[in-house]
Amino acid sequence: MSKTPLDLAHTLAQECVSSTPVIILGSGYSAAFGIPGMPKLKAHLLTVTPPTDATPEEHASWNGFHARLSAVDLETALNEVRLSDRLTSVIVDSTWEFLAPYDYAVFEQLLKDRQLLPLTALYKHLFNSTAAEINVVTPNYDRLAEYAADAAGINHYTGFTYGYLRSRCPQGSVRMPVNGNRPRTVNVWKVHGSFDLFWDADNIVMSVPVGKVRPAGMTPIIVTPGIEKYRKTHDEPFLSVKTEADKALRTANGYFCVGYGFNDPHLQTTLVERCREQSVPLVLLSKTISATARTFLSSGKVRKYLALEECGSGSRMFCPDYPVGVELPASCIWQLREFLKLIIL
Repeated sequence: MSKTPLDLAHTLAQECVSSTPVIILGSGYSAAFGIPGMPKLKAHLLTVTPPTDATPEEHASWNGFHARLSAVDLETALNEVRLSDRLTSVIVDSTWEFLAPYDYAVFEQLLKDRQLLPLTALYKHLFNSTAAEINVVTPNYDRLAEYAADAAGINHYTGFTYGYLRSRCPQGSVRMPVNGNRPRTVNVWKVHGSFDLFWDADNIVMSVPVGKVRPAGMTPIIVTPGIEKYRKTHDEPFLSVKTEADKALRTANGYFCVGYGFNDPHLQTTLVERCREQSVPLVLLSKTISATARTFLSSGKVRKYLALEECGSGSRMFCPDYPVGVELPASCIWQLREFLKLIIL
């Protein structure tokens, strides 16, 4: 008897997850927990004004940016309108101040419900094996990947030491042994920065576990969309993090993508190469699969994939056997929590 689409989804899901895949988190995952995406950030930035001591040239530049931002998306506006370093800092600070409280709100919810984040269950399942590490690669600034590890009682590592005043680990990871053994660890490689990363007054990189308010005199280390993204990611700490992310992607036996739109060349070049040349399995869960992801998956270059998106009250599944998609009524396995029911019996 031939397999049903749901049976096929189960088989493809198990093949990918059993490989201890690299987890790639996009903004769609965070959006499910109330963290705004680019449209809401754009609306917020349209309300931001330049510094009170801005020069006439800076006012003109800012007004030009606002005019363009009113007509196009944030990344396009930042690509087309070159802002001074000071005005770029206004964008960065305003982005942090708008988004960081939403991240902290998730943390407050997690204090009441340790099962809030489905990543927690996924981590536990992946470590129900001989795996010593799990790698997460994400362009997101939020700390949902780290929160999920903490909720599972699993160490996480982001390239910094432990404690309240965390410094970089340029010589490699620092792991706190448990009963003399190296603990299982979730490595979280945040290629565009994080809400808890800052430059201090001496331009030293620090990781500070903060809440809703940015520490005085500290500059957020987050990369906003646009040309600045490509310039900044060649500097530290981004360069070291990207190196680790690339290493994880190059050696991965599978890719598990959640809410990821395949719109970041920084991340997917290696992923695309390995899926095309080495048949590395890929799973993609998304509320709506992006046009870029559709093009990639339908190109015939990915030999093993399972992509799921919302469709009415159920899901639509794409895979090599169903390249144009097949509907799975009343099955919301495009959502991570529901998807995990396929693989955690």
